[in-house]
Amino acid sequence: MNTQLAIVLGLLAAAIAMFAMNKPRMDAVALIMLTVLPFTGAITMGEALAGFSDSSIVLLGALFVIGEGLVRTGVAQKLGDWLIGTAGKSETRLTALLMAVVSTLGAFMSSTGVVAIFIPVALRISQSTGAAASRLMMPISMAALISGMLTLVATAPNLVVNSELIRSGSKGFGFFSFTPFGIPILILGILYMLFARRWLSAKKPAEAGDTRRASFVDWIEKYQLAGREFRVQMTQKSALVGKKLSELALREDSGINVIGIERKGRFATEVFSPTGKTELQAGDVLLVDVFGPKMDIAAACARNALEVLPLSGAYFSDRSQEIGMAEVMVAADSLLVGKTVLEAGFRRHFRLSVLGLRRGQNAIEKGHLTEPLRVGDTLLLIGPWKAIIQLQSDRADLVLLNLPVERSEVLPAPGKALPALAGLVLMVILMVTGLVPNVQAALIACLLLGAFRCIDLDSAYRSIHLKSLILIVGMLPFSIALQKTGGVELAADGLMAVTAGAGDYGILACLFGITAILGLFISNTATAVLMAPVALAIAGDLNASPYPFAMIVALAASTAFMTPISSPVNTLVVAPGNYSFSDFVRVGVPFSIVVLIVSVLLVPWLLPLHP
Repeated sequence: MNTQLAIVLGLLAAAIAMFAMNKPRMDAVALIMLTVLPFTGAITMGEALAGFSDSSIVLLGALFVIGEGLVRTGVAQKLGDWLIGTAGKSETRLTALLMAVVSTLGAFMSSTGVVAIFIPVALRISQSTGAAASRLMMPISMAALISGMLTLVATAPNLVVNSELIRSGSKGFGFFSFTPFGIPILILGILYMLFARRWLSAKKPAEAGDTRRASFVDWIEKYQLAGREFRVQMTQKSALVGKKLSELALREDSGINVIGIERKGRFATEVFSPTGKTELQAGDVLLVDVFGPKMDIAAACARNALEVLPLSGAYFSDRSQEIGMAEVMVAADSLLVGKTVLEAGFRRHFRLSVLGLRRGQNAIEKGHLTEPLRVGDTLLLIGPWKAIIQLQSDRADLVLLNLPVERSEVLPAPGKALPALAGLVLMVILMVTGLVPNVQAALIACLLLGAFRCIDLDSAYRSIHLKSLILIVGMLPFSIALQKTGGVELAADGLMAVTAGAGDYGILACLFGITAILGLFISNTATAVLMAPVALAIAGDLNASPYPFAMIVALAASTAFMTPISSPVNTLVVAPGNYSFSDFVRVGVPFSIVVLIVSVLLVPWLLPLHP
């Protein structure tokens, strides 16, 4: 061992130790090593910075943007809603579908992002079906990790390994090269979790006091709104067609408040909050709040040639994407004090309607629109989300107290799901056919998502996980330094010596085990950076194809089931699932062994060592 190699290995050991202690954070460690390695003389500063020009880094950044586009347009949310409707109350069907959906979506976007999306979905399912959250969170994290074994772009280690293949002079993997290995592992993972979930106790997440945010349902009960909501459609014969709301005086005369209108557009139905100047049209569906105690809605509809339509959610909660609610308080210096709601002109000045009024702990059930407002009164408002958010910057008259939990589920780019899916499908087609390089296909998809306003520049930049990119860039110089100083050959020779006489399967199993165990202490991306050159060196020593060895490293890097700190995916589900360290060991270790066995058997069969 030469001096340069000894210094590089010392720095590598120091990096692993800092990774294991998580002090400083991983991207900081990568930057430190990127800066220090050129001082060893093993690499130049240009080689240390080579990662910034690596196409896999740009590709990974583009994939973060595409994943954000799928979230902003509601593609991921609609999958979650479909899951809730399809699974019913069967925990077995729920677990299987949940894992299938998470892994499918994770094959095309960040697995960490997928888990973040499905945690609230799983919690909602848990509340509605009674299934224990602890038996849903672990399947989500396991499926997200398995998704990394389904496609080339599913996870960073795949791209790192593929980049190393290309750098060594071999042709890279295809988009679906991982799929024949990932699908059997996913099927086994689903079957395994249906059995292993019994090892996870049905415990509730730990809560620090009552910090749950209010929802539409809570406010419907609190302000006694149930039974006041109706959907009525304007027919061609209605005398109201062509009239403005201000002309009808429905609130003052009939106790009817039109809080929203569904109107068919050229391509889709638009839902908007009306003003006094809004002119009613035939075919309009009015979302009305009937607060008048003696109002007979059926008789009123018959008189005005209106058709009563069925409701699909309690007090229009199914319209939470377009229509929001908020609790506000009348400020001490408010100009609204002493005025009634009607006199204050909420619809005119704030583009919002008042649904309820509370004074202290008591709701004013009758006459809330004609009750003079006092300092400290709490109002429940309904209207467009944009108008509600504007209240945050205008505190002169009203103080925004509470936003419902539905606010966090409002899509930034509603109605753009089809363009987002079209961009994704085009990217996959371009990658599979090889018409353009993978990175160019991803960039084309990003530009299309931007052109169709599925994502804007600010959200695109925010979606790029720079910590992950810097980690890869900072660790790539180690790969170069170890190759130039003979460290890779030394590791390959050592592994060959350990597995002497074990045969090809023994070498693959040992390579898989070392990669998976190393991933317990450092990032699986950093593991792939270090182990991919070793795997290709072993293939060279055996005069074998590099593909099975590269694939075994990629699959092992995604086998991060064993501890809660093995992957950010696992860390995310610890709190909502109320898991302990031993839960991951108990469930993760046996399945990691299953994945090892399946991988070692499948890889040389589908990717022959000596073609």
